[in-house]
Amino acid sequence: MSDTINHIRNAITNNISGLEQFQSALDDATLAKSIAGALDLIYNMKGRLIVAGMGKSGQIARKLASTFASTGTPAYFVHPAEASHGDLGMIHADDVLLLLSWSGETQELSDILEYSKRYNVPMIALTATKNSTLADKSDIAIVLPKVTESCPHNLAPTTSALVQLAVGDAMAVTLLRMKGFSTAAFREFHPGGKLGAVLTPVGEIMHTRDTLPLCAQSAPIIDVLGKSSEKSFGVVGLTDDAGALVGIITDGDIRRYITTKSDGSMKQAMWETQAHEIMTRGSICFTSDQLSAHALYVLQENKISTAFVLDGGKPVGLITMLQLLSAGVA
Repeated sequence: MSDTINHIRNAITNNISGLEQFQSALDDATLAKSIAGALDLIYNMKGRLIVAGMGKSGQIARKLASTFASTGTPAYFVHPAEASHGDLGMIHADDVLLLLSWSGETQELSDILEYSKRYNVPMIALTATKNSTLADKSDIAIVLPKVTESCPHNLAPTTSALVQLAVGDAMAVTLLRMKGFSTAAFREFHPGGKLGAVLTPVGEIMHTRDTLPLCAQSAPIIDVLGKSSEKSFGVVGLTDDAGALVGIITDGDIRRYITTKSDGSMKQAMWETQAHEIMTRGSICFTSDQLSAHALYVLQENKISTAFVLDGGKPVGLITMLQLLSAGVA
């Protein structure tokens, strides 16, 4: 067992070393200039980013195309072999090519190389060989450090594939920042699953209209208790004459208040005391455009289960911890 874990540890250490080599290589002016030039080229393109590669580089290229596309840079993967059988027609002059080949001599990329030159399609190479065919024929060559593979024979693409992935992801994230790609825009590309739930605005899942537990701040405590029982949220919002939220009363507030009045007149405690006399001011609230993930975080941090959603100071919704968890926000 100890040998097995040591092999795992060594492989991970080697992968980390490969990433550190690339990070250190960024201090080289030539590499930094190439990456910056590639980002500018992609940022200013009118078409789409075409990502291609074979073997393990092809698997990384396919993943990177997905990452670019989901972060605001139109992109798709073209298989080099399929390109030679008709898919070259998917590549237009307004596009930019990003070709991955660790050796820079991948034979299957040759038709794409010739096509790009014939139709003046800008080409970026992601390779580890400076004087390779791919680097020489590209408009911009991002030459990565020749890392040692985690494979004990230094043959299977392992660490090299990880470095390609890290570089591509870093470029995608940098473009995201350059384009000012917002969380709202991000959700447009991720409407489903866990990520879609996290990025859902509070306004899309909150309780609204007649379901809201609201009372006037001048209402007697007995009315607040009735509203709390009717709506079953454990909290009642109190509004002023203009309809703005001025405070809240929880079920716990009512219980504690009744306890303090147990020796006095229940009529005075329940019918003659107005809600604003025991309410809590300055409660935590949200706006309908805030993300569900943020709402859940705030509720958890403040150890509360419910909060009102306001528009111009007026309550338009109510969001609960149960709603958020049921929607998949966690």
